[in-house]
Amino acid sequence: MAFVFIIVTLITTLSAWTFAPQFQKDGMLYPYQVWHQKKWYQLFSSSFLHADLTHLAFNMLTLYFFGPYLESILGSGLFAALYMSAAIVSSLPTLYKHKDNPNYASLGASGAVEAVIFSYILFEPLSKIYLFFIPVGIPALIFGFLYIGYSFYASNRGTGNINHDAHIGGALFGLIFTLISYPDSLSIFLSYFGY
Repeated sequence: MAFVFIIVTLITTLSAWTFAPQFQKDGMLYPYQVWHQKKWYQLFSSSFLHADLTHLAFNMLTLYFFGPYLESILGSGLFAALYMSAAIVSSLPTLYKHKDNPNYASLGASGAVEAVIFSYILFEPLSKIYLFFIPVGIPALIFGFLYIGYSFYASNRGTGNINHDAHIGGALFGLIFTLISYPDSLSIFLSYFGY
């Protein structure tokens, strides 16, 4: 399923750029339109659209590196449920925060991808995560804490055009979904620390 989501996202995004710019515009998340005009589909469709090649490549490469491993643990059905529900749930903080702002728009799979990463952390908290600009691996659990801390900081500052609220929502949802739907994940996580 991870590869299916990657392929569908690539096709959808590239098609919107090339053949259907109106689909890109209509499929983005406009919290004002969702809240006031009931365009609920945008909560889901926006996860399959991206702003540019860097945005698309970063999300899909991350999904490529973490998705298949997580899917091998959860199974395809549970993995698909995690990804698709995270696409929607990760948008809810943005919806609430910007529901009265007709100029705000967002798009991208980041919320769903963050859910995958943070679900992965429950199973591999000490595995090393490598970032492009840091030459050494960071233990996944430490990366998770740093990432959430930065996302809260950046969200409160309100600068830039990155939807940090979706990142936070996706990360937290990934943890909660996995703990509920795969209860052994907690014991697997704790076993790394001798519990």
